[in-house]
Amino acid sequence: MPLIPEEPQIHESIPGPRATPAAGRTAPTPRPVPGPGPRPAPPRGAPASSVRPGKPGPAAPPRGPVAAPPAQRTNSPQPPAGEPGTAAGAQLQLIPAPADGAVDAADEAVDLLLDSGRAPGEILVLTTGETHPWAAHELSFGEASYWAQHNAADDVFYADAAAERATGRPVVVVAVNGGSDEVTAKALPAAMARAGTLLVVCGDPQRINAVLGANA
Repeated sequence: MPLIPEEPQIHESIPGPRATPAAGRTAPTPRPVPGPGPRPAPPRGAPASSVRPGKPGPAAPPRGPVAAPPAQRTNSPQPPAGEPGTAAGAQLQLIPAPADGAVDAADEAVDLLLDSGRAPGEILVLTTGETHPWAAHELSFGEASYWAQHNAADDVFYADAAAERATGRPVVVVAVNGGSDEVTAKALPAAMARAGTLLVVCGDPQRINAVLGANA
């Protein structure tokens, strides 16, 4: 089933920092990430386990107040709340991004999800190409500690799309940042099966639709 990209919504008045793109990349335009209703944000002073794992490097500055994400547009191709958007019953959104900007787009999607009240442990981020910087950093300490964090399910987890040990979560974000068409063709249906309520795919719409069409 071909995916229809979301129309961009730009709100210049929304405060708050945005994810910083990696060197040499152009940051994609932030786009709304809909979901079946925001959840209450965790109280101030929550345990450290509720903090999203960041990329290796200097600590980010304190987050400023962030306005609620824009409401889903009525002309959006998203299915109404309560109706299945994929075979697994999850809503689906495509965020257009080039392969070398798909990870940045996925990080921005995660930021929006957390800002809307999603718990970090509800989010799984998958990559079809190069490993996400966070996953690469954690794997440097060994697979045992890396997968222990996955099993704890109390934080955002980043994994390769082909990793069979990565189990489903309410929200799955896929960065189509490389890999062959065969890898992508297997990764997207697997991600749909893992997503409980929302699947966000960041990548080139033409390639994704072509791969899904060929796989149909």
